[in-house]
Amino acid sequence: QVQLVESGGGLVQAGDSLRLSCAASGRTFSNGAMAWFRQAPGKERTFVAALRRGNTRYADFAKGRFIISLDNAKNTGHLEMNSLKPEDTAVYYCAAGNTIWGNIEIAASYAYWGQGTQVTVSA
Repeated sequence: QVQLVESGGGLVQAGDSLRLSCAASGRTFSNGAMAWFRQAPGKERTFVAALRRGNTRYADFAKGRFIISLDNAKNTGHLEMNSLKPEDTAVYYCAAGNTIWGNIEIAASYAYWGQGTQVTVSA
């Protein structure tokens, strides 16, 4: 059974940084894609960043501020978030699956999801 467990969320001030982690059990990230999505209250879940076989893609709002990475030795993915803004407030979800590059931004293409971790950025 595949399990993804996120950690690292919290309450920070605008301009601060946070590092989210996603620990996987039951599968290895190196066999497919790993991604981060987020969902703000009353809004749809949206793509943040993805990594597949060393290639990365970021949503426009994440470019230059967020960094996605993978520690294969620990089977753990990370999302480093810098220069956080109040509009970054959301529940952040880790996702994994045998997702092809063309579908990397589509939530429905991921088979496995974590429970989410809350990120709150105060002004």
